[in-house]
Amino acid sequence: MITREQIAIVLDHPVHDAQGDKIGEARHVFFDDVTGEPEWVSVRTGLFGTSESFVPIHDAAVVEEHLEVPYAKDQVKDAPNVDVDAGGHLSEQEEQRLYQYYGLDWDVVWQDARSGTGQAPGTAGVADDAMTRSEEEMHVGVERREAGRARLRKYVVTEEQQYTVPVRHEEVRVEREPITEANLDAAMTGPDITEAEHDVTLYEEQPVVETRAVPKERVRLTTEEVTEQETVTGEVRKERIETEGTDEPGDQPRR
Repeated sequence: MITREQIAIVLDHPVHDAQGDKIGEARHVFFDDVTGEPEWVSVRTGLFGTSESFVPIHDAAVVEEHLEVPYAKDQVKDAPNVDVDAGGHLSEQEEQRLYQYYGLDWDVVWQDARSGTGQAPGTAGVADDAMTRSEEEMHVGVERREAGRARLRKYVVTEEQQYTVPVRHEEVRVEREPITEANLDAAMTGPDITEAEHDVTLYEEQPVVETRAVPKERVRLTTEEVTEQETVTGEVRKERIETEGTDEPGDQPRR
């Protein structure tokens, strides 16, 4: 069990389970109305500390500026919800429900208290005569999740292209030359009268098309982070304290 002197290093400090796992932050310490000894601690749990669970501290211990309780983290987080907003006090029914959840025998504890060997399971209240006013604070975080996929896919398309190229061909042209002194000898080399044939091969150019693969560019996918401002809206609760029977004003709403 923790002592009154250790309360200062318990409040707003981590609470760990028996395995050393952090459960949350200690928010309030509740005292037994009969013995005046610390009996319960409320622990902020859940995302951004939005939930509050109660855990017995009869067998708890302060270890290196954190509170260690002999209960599993999940057990504490799943403890019954208790409403202490109206006055910061556990009713007898609420406390019995918590005793039953944690496997503590209400009657055994009561008998131990009557015999002087333990504390009575009376109703429990917060630590001192001052009333604590609390507010919920909204904490906004971000989570990374998959927003989509991009893919490179290569496929083949066929395009028709046209090119104009010059082509050449040969045509037959008949040339006649008269007999002169210069070509007379060549003209007289053959027989006088005979039949003969003379062939000439004609050539032409035709367009020839062939294709070859030529690398043109390299393409890859990359990612870049773009930061945008996005506004989120949520609701938070605030406690107000009013005074009765005194000229002192209570809390005024903040602007």
